[in-house]
Amino acid sequence: MPKVVIVGFKDAQVLDITGPMQVFASANDALGTPHYELVLAGADGPLVETTCGLGLQAVPLDTVKPSGIDTLLISGGDGVRQAVENKALLAWVRAAAPTCRRVGSVCSGTFVLAAAGLADGRRVATHWDAARLLGRLYPALTVDADALYVKDGKLWTSAGVTAGIDMALALVEADLGRDIALGIARRLVVYAHRPGNQSQFSALLKGQTKAGGRFAATIDWMAAHMADPVTVSDAAAHAGMSERSFHRHFVAETGETPARYLERLRLDSARALLERPGLPLKTVAAESGFGSAGRLIQVFERRFGMSPTAYRQLHGR
Repeated sequence: MPKVVIVGFKDAQVLDITGPMQVFASANDALGTPHYELVLAGADGPLVETTCGLGLQAVPLDTVKPSGIDTLLISGGDGVRQAVENKALLAWVRAAAPTCRRVGSVCSGTFVLAAAGLADGRRVATHWDAARLLGRLYPALTVDADALYVKDGKLWTSAGVTAGIDMALALVEADLGRDIALGIARRLVVYAHRPGNQSQFSALLKGQTKAGGRFAATIDWMAAHMADPVTVSDAAAHAGMSERSFHRHFVAETGETPARYLERLRLDSARALLERPGLPLKTVAAESGFGSAGRLIQVFERRFGMSPTAYRQLHGR
């Protein structure tokens, strides 16, 4: 029976623990027999005090043998600041990792893996709000600030909170197959297995959050004209700037070029359209501003590593 150990600590995020735990428990229910042995290990003793005030009963970490673990997951939360200074926790994680089939983290739990030296040379995910800090503190790793979750070898890392559910569904799918994972998603009434390379949140929201008031109107205008052949020159004109000045200030405000951002808006639009049953690919391409199905396929595969058709199939349409 594969043993899944989730490590919690004081001020962990409760959903970082209970979300993945429920996915694995639901897999046991779906099979009608225990497949996974589930263990919540408390880095600070037999009670994991979470940020929302709930206390979760746990097995003290120092009583859990580092060997014999199939899947090890580290939770995230505000308490990760203290967790990365917990020498006993880091030593236990280092001892357990070599014999685990999979090692992973949810949200800011990636900081613990990084502090233990397990993420060096790896590509990882974490909550978007912590991505820059993670990269600065641990330059030996590569942070994918946009991904819901990332698999690099046997290392699995996810973005914030509910993305841990997406990653856990992917882990179950790898073990037990797509049908079981989709059945769990339906039972939990969650999105039917979002792929890991899907963005943590929409390009529109990301742009609105970063740009503030300066480009808010232009960003809204760009989003409202996805079906039109809008160019960066058009967006610059809307903002009342030269294209060169618009490019410079837009990068400074949002962290990406106007062309890249416009492409991300179109991809968001295309994904939403692909989730509508029966909509022809050429219609999706036209309404999202790519012009042709060929162009949509090219950009979609470059960004997400899959075709629009595969994306549609993945989402059960």
